[in-house]
Amino acid sequence: MNNTRPIVITEENLSYAWARIFLHIIDNPGKEIAPLVVSITGFKNNIPQEDKEIREALDNCLKSNNKQSVHTVANTIFPESLWRRSKYNRKNLFEMYEKIFPRIQALAKTKNSRGVYFKRLISFGFGPENGNQLEYVISQYNSRPAVRRTMLQLSIFDPGRDHDTIAQLPFPCLQHISLVPNNKEKSLKLNAFYATQQVFEKSYGNYLGLCRLGKFIASEMNLEFSGLYCFIGVAKMDTISKKKLAGLEELARKSLEH
Repeated sequence: MNNTRPIVITEENLSYAWARIFLHIIDNPGKEIAPLVVSITGFKNNIPQEDKEIREALDNCLKSNNKQSVHTVANTIFPESLWRRSKYNRKNLFEMYEKIFPRIQALAKTKNSRGVYFKRLISFGFGPENGNQLEYVISQYNSRPAVRRTMLQLSIFDPGRDHDTIAQLPFPCLQHISLVPNNKEKSLKLNAFYATQQVFEKSYGNYLGLCRLGKFIASEMNLEFSGLYCFIGVAKMDTISKKKLAGLEELARKSLEH
């Protein structure tokens, strides 16, 4: 689609933000938005607002097309259930994830062959804390009254591993994360950059996973998570026909009439 300006979607509710992106592609020629900026700002107890009907309808549509559920996609960014099992102790969480990662990788050998996002966040391969970027930024923030903001960054893309000439890489689409704490307001915002993003298959789970990651980081910094801001170079829906999504489209439209 030819457009000289980015499409900007701002919503408090995560489900409504996703629905607006989805419907924008449905309603316009082509199968992509380039670029797209998304902000989600509605949280209660660090948990994003959602519309149950939209989430369930999307999950049902994903299942009928043999795609991963929203929760499964979100888990690649932050394994919330494992955090609960770790009794909300981040050291336990990191150790447990490293221990079970071979099983996680084996569950989806093709999709996870190059790794998953949370694994890169806690074991990048080099750097302070043995490449555990989450431990580094959290411990640095907590160690003194002020840290420079440029320190609070998390990398996913690794040129040494990810510069590859094959036609399509399943991972990583998420490239970089930056954190913006506000000490006066005791709040935390998270910025994320995607080179590309699959709107139907991945984007809802991506946003949910990033919100869960933001919740985790904020809690470890004794802050409240207040906003997710995503820049997507190319948001696309090129793996499924628009005609197959008629039911999901109808529900999305009705939900946005709130």
